[in-house]
Amino acid sequence: MKIGIDRMAFATTNEYIDLRKLAKVRGVDPNKYTIGIGQDQQAVVPPTQDIVTLGAAAARKLMTKQVGDHLSTIIVATESGVDNSKASAINIKELLGLNDYVRAVELKEACYAGTAGIQFARGLVALHPQETVLVIATDIARYGLQTAGEVTQGAGAVAMLISANPHILAIEPTSVNLTKDVMDFWRPLYATEAMVDGKYSTNVYVDFFKQVFTRYQMMTGRQFNDFTGLIFHLPFTKMGKKALEGALGDRHDQVATRLRTALTASQLYCRQVGNVYTGSLYLALLSFLQNGQVNAGDRLGLFSYGSGAEGEFYTGIVQPHFLDHTNDVQAMLQKRHQVSITEYEDMFNHQLGMDEQDVEFDLSNDHAPFVLAGQKNHQRIYKRQ
Repeated sequence: MKIGIDRMAFATTNEYIDLRKLAKVRGVDPNKYTIGIGQDQQAVVPPTQDIVTLGAAAARKLMTKQVGDHLSTIIVATESGVDNSKASAINIKELLGLNDYVRAVELKEACYAGTAGIQFARGLVALHPQETVLVIATDIARYGLQTAGEVTQGAGAVAMLISANPHILAIEPTSVNLTKDVMDFWRPLYATEAMVDGKYSTNVYVDFFKQVFTRYQMMTGRQFNDFTGLIFHLPFTKMGKKALEGALGDRHDQVATRLRTALTASQLYCRQVGNVYTGSLYLALLSFLQNGQVNAGDRLGLFSYGSGAEGEFYTGIVQPHFLDHTNDVQAMLQKRHQVSITEYEDMFNHQLGMDEQDVEFDLSNDHAPFVLAGQKNHQRIYKRQ
């Protein structure tokens, strides 16, 4: 029985900044951002949006009556949780108007948790092939204004339906996991911004890819030529390039050219949105499916990484008519509104964060389907619009 990704959708905020303008304000050569890091634009988060509203907006694009009738579980993967106890999946379930007989949980392991959610979902579907599992990878990457990590911020959510007989990607059974206790990136409970050793984290990422891919080759006998593309977790697009080039070395044959071309196609959306943590790998997958040279029957390799650290390499076979089961991401990105650096900084500084006071936000400028209206009696208030 085939099990895998049946449908996919992406949602982000309606605001973004041009990183060339950010570079000018910060007194930095724009090439450091656009070439050195590999980013062009970055999603900006208004106070009225968070991981719940973004996750619900992405999932709403997948919901039909038939999906609702067969949906057994919602798994939300995030490292931007809004509560240390209650799962954000419950809030999303309510915003979507789903029935009360749905299991709802939240997973955490840095950027890796979205992949864990997919693998757990596969097990549920294997036990109950008639059921569907909704996996939502939703995050807001924050490092702070005028910090080294500022250029790798971002926000967004990827929602995926995992089912039998999937329409997008049938996941193959062999995968390789690697877990080590590494302090390359973390966010203490008292912090709203992440802490990161950027150079060290990149080196760990590249090393993890080499280890899991080499072990996968030993287990399966497959080589680079068995893949149409390798899809990477892209917190910033240059990171995927470092991993691929580290594996290919000096190869410039037809296979190497195909993999480099696939990487470029997978980077397009991430360059325009920024870091979406748990969703970055799957935004890259969407980008490749919609912009790459890919056909039904092609095998794709996916490398998932989460600081701390955990990595996984697994594979899937592209299914017929896969594009019919994704939303048009580029069309959505083109409808966003560019804000000034001053506006971006103001929105950054007015996030709800860890403020314990009652807050009521002005919703007049946010036309998203779901909004964070504020906080009352230590409870976040969400509304449908």
